[in-house]
Amino acid sequence: MTTFVGFSTVNRAKQFTLTDYELIKQDLVNAFNIRQGSLPGRPATGTVIWDFLFENQIEELQNNINKEIQRVVAQDPRITVTDLQVSPQENGILIQLQVETVSSTTAEQLSVFFDLQQRRASYV
Repeated sequence: MTTFVGFSTVNRAKQFTLTDYELIKQDLVNAFNIRQGSLPGRPATGTVIWDFLFENQIEELQNNINKEIQRVVAQDPRITVTDLQVSPQENGILIQLQVETVSSTTAEQLSVFFDLQQRRASYV
C-alpha cells in the first residue's frame, strides 16, 4: 500500500511520480544539497555539512557531522536513523545511514557521498 506520493524530475524522462521510500530518499538528498540558511523564509532547512568538508577530519568534527545528519533527518517525520557511519574520502565525505520509515518495519541502507569537486550530495 502506498503511503507517500511525490514528484521529481531528477534523472527521469517520463515517470515523474515517486512513492514511499524512493520519495523519501529524493527528499533527503535534496535537503543535503541545500546549504542551511540559503532558502528564503526557511532558515533551518538544509545542512552545514558543506562547511565541514574543508576541515581536518578529527573526532570532534566527526561528532559535529553526526549531530548535523541527525538534525537534518529529524526534520523529516517519515524516517528515523538506526545506524550512522561517517567516513572521510579523497574528494569528500561518505555517509552511510540505516533508516527506518514509518510505513515499514525494515531498515534500509543509504550511502550518501558529499562530493567536494561537484559540490553536490548524491547516492552511491
